[in-house]
Amino acid sequence: MDLTVNGQPRSFEGEAEMPLLWYLRDELGLTGSKFGCGAGYCGACLVHIDGVASFSCVTPMSVAEGAEVVTIEGLSPDASHPVQVAWRELNVAQCGYCQTGQMMQAAALLAENPDPTDEDIEAVMSQNICRCGTYPRIRAAIKRAAGQEAG
Repeated sequence: MDLTVNGQPRSFEGEAEMPLLWYLRDELGLTGSKFGCGAGYCGACLVHIDGVASFSCVTPMSVAEGAEVVTIEGLSPDASHPVQVAWRELNVAQCGYCQTGQMMQAAALLAENPDPTDEDIEAVMSQNICRCGTYPRIRAAIKRAAGQEAG
């Protein structure tokens, strides 16, 4: 199978049903995407597949064949994506385990809807769980990344 990961052509010769998450972490060493629930409920493993936010723990490699996969490591070469900047500026992370998935979900939201309402943010971000409860800071960071809140 051939695919592109963070702009680099890659190939995979293993089991077609292996989760994309294991390929990214174990074979490519891209450990930003985390294993959380293993069932597509928590969002810690979230990546973009052809621009769509996707749970890599339940996505078999066969689905990624021919696709463009972007992980947190590929979102920006120097961590300058507006979402990453806003996360740092607002100190969003507490334990940090879920935050890469949160940022990938937020980046996908803003790519599709650059001016989201609170309701839009809630609807999309409710797919990601933060056990530390940083939801108010996550919402504020998304608004900052969207340019809705000053400094």
